[in-house]
Amino acid sequence: MEFSEIEARGLVLLGCGKMGSALLAGWLERGLSPGAVWVIDPAPSGWVASLEGIHLNEDLPPSPAVVLVAVKPQMMGDALPSMTALGGGDTLFVSIAAGTPIARFEEVLGQGTPIVRAMPNTPAAISRGITALVGNDPAGADGLALAEGLLSAVGQTVRLESEAQMDAVTAVSGSGPAYVFHLIETLAAAGEAEGLSPDLALQLARATVAGAGALAEASDESPAQLRINVTSPGGTTQAALEVLMDEKGGFPDLLTRAVAAAANRGRELAK
Repeated sequence: MEFSEIEARGLVLLGCGKMGSALLAGWLERGLSPGAVWVIDPAPSGWVASLEGIHLNEDLPPSPAVVLVAVKPQMMGDALPSMTALGGGDTLFVSIAAGTPIARFEEVLGQGTPIVRAMPNTPAAISRGITALVGNDPAGADGLALAEGLLSAVGQTVRLESEAQMDAVTAVSGSGPAYVFHLIETLAAAGEAEGLSPDLALQLARATVAGAGALAEASDESPAQLRINVTSPGGTTQAALEVLMDEKGGFPDLLTRAVAAAANRGRELAK
């Protein structure tokens, strides 16, 4: 993306933990000048503190192009009011904090503030994330495009039709990496139970899940067809799938309930 507006006016990164650091690294790799970045974080990492040229916990520019809010949801109540002076103007606020609706930002910053709410996920740390975005009316198409450009530094982006979809996105892709990590854990444990060493079982499980995911993303065939391709009638895979695809105790029921639980929790946190 072109960083000309940000270079001229500055970008404020409010909170610079793992996700904020991944974004910052992506922007710098794509050519953003460190001098155009203001980082506000009470306990910055050694990596952030070592970056030459960035403004770390310094006075903010008068009208930055973007304030990207990357604090933990429980810290939002203290962090957001510190930005009220920048609300109501042409500074775009982009939030990647889970559970905080656009209405909450408008309450604190003013109704006319351009705001984009986004939900990235942890594979952003290796630039393989996916981020869903939705904006309010003041953000408009230009604000969404700017936010999309910034967040594409760590992976794919998708736009939502409405903010009401954000809880489902959080439950599928935001929390989803944890489900996959647990799959790797349990697949490796099952391998151990069948006589493999712990190291070998974990290596096989990691590579299998990573490889299958890469194949699913690269292939033109649907996941269902890819599953069929590897399943010989009456073979070992079919025997396993009869357990995993059981309607009452297999993946269909289990993942539906898990995603619903995550989405419902997201709705509770937003209240």
